[in-house]
Amino acid sequence: MQMSDDQPPSRQILTPSSLNRLVRDLLEDALPLIWIEGELSNVARPASGHLYFTLKDSSAQVRCAMFRPKSGWLKFRPADGMHVLVRARVGLYEPRGEFQLVAEHMEPAGEGALQREFEQLKARLDAEGLFDPARKRALPHYARRIGVITSATGAAIRDVLSVMSRRWPLAEVEVLPVPVQGREAPPAIVNMLRKASASGRYDVLLLTRGGGSLEDLWAFNDEQVARAIHASAVPVVSAVGHEIDFSIADFVADLRAPTPSAAAELLAPDAQALRRHLHQLQQRLVTLEQRRLQSRIQRVDHLFARLQAQRPQARLERDRERLMNLHRRLLGVQREQAQWRRVKLERLHARLLAQHPRQHLALLQRQLTELSQRLRQTIERRLERERLTLGQAGRALHAISPLATLDRGYAILFDAQGKVLRSSHNVAEGTPLRARLADGELPLAVTGPRPVGDKPAKP
Repeated sequence: MQMSDDQPPSRQILTPSSLNRLVRDLLEDALPLIWIEGELSNVARPASGHLYFTLKDSSAQVRCAMFRPKSGWLKFRPADGMHVLVRARVGLYEPRGEFQLVAEHMEPAGEGALQREFEQLKARLDAEGLFDPARKRALPHYARRIGVITSATGAAIRDVLSVMSRRWPLAEVEVLPVPVQGREAPPAIVNMLRKASASGRYDVLLLTRGGGSLEDLWAFNDEQVARAIHASAVPVVSAVGHEIDFSIADFVADLRAPTPSAAAELLAPDAQALRRHLHQLQQRLVTLEQRRLQSRIQRVDHLFARLQAQRPQARLERDRERLMNLHRRLLGVQREQAQWRRVKLERLHARLLAQHPRQHLALLQRQLTELSQRLRQTIERRLERERLTLGQAGRALHAISPLATLDRGYAILFDAQGKVLRSSHNVAEGTPLRARLADGELPLAVTGPRPVGDKPAKP
């Protein structure tokens, strides 16, 4: 039997379940694993441990789910408003026919991308040999002029100057100001490094800034900054951020310091320790000179004994004169050293007296007197204001008090239970009452009801 050409073709009829399953398979085959970036919203973590959220941008959003145990592997706590980078599978939630993403991995968007870029640049520069320890130069033991490339207003330069002034005030520290954050920072740092290197003024350069996030420190992870450090003609010390922070500049520099203060301590010798060392050397020199002189005296005595028989008086007198001169010079050096120590002790004593608390007692006493007067005046003004306020409140209270009404000749009636009597109705004859007047109370008894318009009978 042949079908007629007019007969309609057979139709393939799908159920919602089969349709959703077909769409899910098509999505998963066309888009396996993808990376997607957006803002979190509607973040929910029920008791099951799964993580449900919406990923959105300025014009669209998509529902997402992250199931256990992967939701428990996150190194941060997702919250609404966070900008994240998600690796996910595209799928369809069949029971409701809703398009969704099943997340496999999630990380903060900005920091994760910067960290990957940091690791890639670090590996590339390391392969080129910029981090090779063999090319790193030793720092000068006693730097006379140090160039500090940093922000002129940051905390880092204050720490560096404080440590340098305390440890090695002989060094000249020049601040070479540059921005240390933002787009303009890397080219400014590169330009300053090149100028400082070409000037020949500095024994060493310090590149530093205070702590911050990875984005804040990103100027020191710039490739051009790293190459400028590598090309510097003078040693470069890098001290970027805190002790746990590492930048590309730290790896390229001749020396990495954990903090700006630590960098200053590495660049500046301890003046007090050096002074003690010099004093020890001086003592050793004096001792050696004394021993040498004693040895020569003994030798002269020995020669004198040998030549006694020949009586070389002239030569002996010359040697004796030379010996006495040396002895006088030694005594002079010892006196000068003793005088120098006395002068130093007097200066230290004068400084100690200048810091004595007695110098500040008069100023503190005047300040205490002024503060006492101000406190007393403030208390008096406050009491006067409170006194005026209390008087005004008393007058206002008296104006609305029932007692003021009683002063004008009125009275308040109370029944036996102490309730105010407001009407003459339902008051039986003989009922005891109390009348409250301005100056006391009167006991009363009702003789009989009386209409409001009636006048009392004449006796």
